[in-house]
Amino acid sequence: MMTVYETDAFSLHTQELGPMENFVYLIQDHATGRAAVVDPGWEPEKILALAQKLGATISDILLTHSHFDHVGALAPLLEETHARVHLHKNEIDFWKKYAELPEKMVFALHQEGDVVHLGETPITVLHTPGHTPGSVCYRLASHLLTGDTLFVVGCGRCDLPGGDPNEMRRTLRRLGAELPGETIVHPGHFYGPTPVSTMAEQMIQNPSMRFPF
Repeated sequence: MMTVYETDAFSLHTQELGPMENFVYLIQDHATGRAAVVDPGWEPEKILALAQKLGATISDILLTHSHFDHVGALAPLLEETHARVHLHKNEIDFWKKYAELPEKMVFALHQEGDVVHLGETPITVLHTPGHTPGSVCYRLASHLLTGDTLFVVGCGRCDLPGGDPNEMRRTLRRLGAELPGETIVHPGHFYGPTPVSTMAEQMIQNPSMRFPF
């Protein structure tokens, strides 16, 4: 599965990769040709092939969180690209506690409201804890990349290490209250009836948004 969203400033490419129906995103800044990969969990050869096809240079890797199915292809990508890895500052300690960090990782630790500048494309970091302590969503223009925080008609599990249902409740209420209804939600997995949705649709259709546990 491959879908593409185009704006004047950037293009957003979606690949469904791996055995867990993960979405891996590639954001290409049109002005510079730089690209950011979001949650490279599986099949690094396909991610690299897409960047090569587009003539894009992978300069950044954006992680919504550090579970293995979202970082499994990170080490091979770093061998090929030497990209800077972005994640929330609260996630790094959680990651170190449960897994070994890849070698050669040059990372930038973020907090709520930080902006990653991918060429001329600004990407805003939203701290959305609940699934893990340092889970984030990335917002660019009208698009929101939600990782395992918000799915189409669902949300990420809170019963795994680092999960917190109270934090997730606060996160979901905040997203629903603060983001425009036309915001396009791009989840980390193809777990719903459609690969994308809007915030307005999720406020009606998603039980986790209508009745945050």
